[in-house]
Amino acid sequence: MPDKTRLSPSDRDNSVPAAYSLGNLLGTKPETHPETLQVAYTQEQWRLLSLNRQRAKDLLSALEQRQIRAIVHGSIARGDINKDSDVDVFISDPPSSFQIETALEQAKIFPANRTVIQATPSYAMKAYIEIDAATTVSFPLMTMRRVEREFYRFSGEVMLAQLAAGRRVVGVDKRLKFIEPTETGHVETSILGREEQAAKRLGVAVETVLDRVHALMKRDAVGRTGVFIKRELSPDETFELAMKRIADENPAVRRRLKNPR
Repeated sequence: MPDKTRLSPSDRDNSVPAAYSLGNLLGTKPETHPETLQVAYTQEQWRLLSLNRQRAKDLLSALEQRQIRAIVHGSIARGDINKDSDVDVFISDPPSSFQIETALEQAKIFPANRTVIQATPSYAMKAYIEIDAATTVSFPLMTMRRVEREFYRFSGEVMLAQLAAGRRVVGVDKRLKFIEPTETGHVETSILGREEQAAKRLGVAVETVLDRVHALMKRDAVGRTGVFIKRELSPDETFELAMKRIADENPAVRRRLKNPR
């Protein structure tokens, strides 16, 4: 089981102005030096964590009211956030997209954008509901392979009950640092050369760890690359209809639908 640590008591009664602009850490690179580093969070970091976790709880609560179970993953789950951290909600076993969008609308959470993305021909196509520039709800439109599902556990994932209890979990960031929460912050160590140990601690297959190491090291070497398919939906288009239209035109998408493994 992943290690779990409660939030520091200092974050419970604080809030942060909503004016923080959040986004992806596009400049983050893997780090190869092996030393262990103790990181103590500032009061500002604890406040940011409290704010973003509350946003995540609001989304997960809206979904669970309609019996849709979801997780939030990444730095929100681990705790090592900064002002550029996103709130990434994922539904691994989604009902119809209509039910998901209805659950959000009933909670007065409305999308700014809806997009289908398929990273590579071998990966599952996913639906992305962008609430704002820093908040996204996503779910697969195809059966995911094991390595795809375990990506979320690799990065660290928590459910609503864990968020409500102030729990943080271990996970790996984009620098390929293993993040282990502590009462005052976290301890971080590179997973390079320690892939098997990391897999055991995270409860994932070694292949999942190696896949992420390969992807992030490649991105570091050649820079960010484009995705196989990315298409914005029209207002009256469902995610399922968009995927069907794409599959009708693209043989690689049809093959992925027929052969998910």
